[in-house]
Amino acid sequence: MSELNSKNIYKIAVVMGSDSDLKTLKPAIDILKEFGIKTEVCILSAHRTPIEMMEYAKNAESENIKVIIAGAGGAAHLPGMLASITCIPVIGVPVESKTLKGIDSLLSIVQMPAGIPVATVAINGGQNAGLLAIEMISLFDESIKKNLKEFRENLHTQVRTKNSKLSTIGPDNYLQNMN
Repeated sequence: MSELNSKNIYKIAVVMGSDSDLKTLKPAIDILKEFGIKTEVCILSAHRTPIEMMEYAKNAESENIKVIIAGAGGAAHLPGMLASITCIPVIGVPVESKTLKGIDSLLSIVQMPAGIPVATVAINGGQNAGLLAIEMISLFDESIKKNLKEFRENLHTQVRTKNSKLSTIGPDNYLQNMN
């Protein structure tokens, strides 16, 4: 990826309700790092640290945070609670739960009441949350937009290369080479 020309003034927050959510959110952190986006990572629980969570959301804009990625499992209140306090876009990442495999988290995040939207990605969709945040920032930063286009072109090339290899060596050999 080409070097960013921006002054890296934008910040994206990656917030989780518990340290057990870090594994799910690590792909978001990694892709933000790959794009050279300043990232703030913290643990804030809507239920166990509600005062700190509210203060964080109230101060996010003054801290130059442009997007908040919030992972949550179970009741998954964190993304919605953050969104209810700030006008900064919030992307909810449903974390897979033991009981309902993340369906509970997904439904909790997408069922926000009218007027308090939360963007939502797939269960355990950390990387896509990071990319969606990057897309949002690319709306006002041409160097980030350029890097995003380059990232997409690389994805295109990777798929074309895999298809060519599959056509050349056949499905059985391809599968054998994958293992």
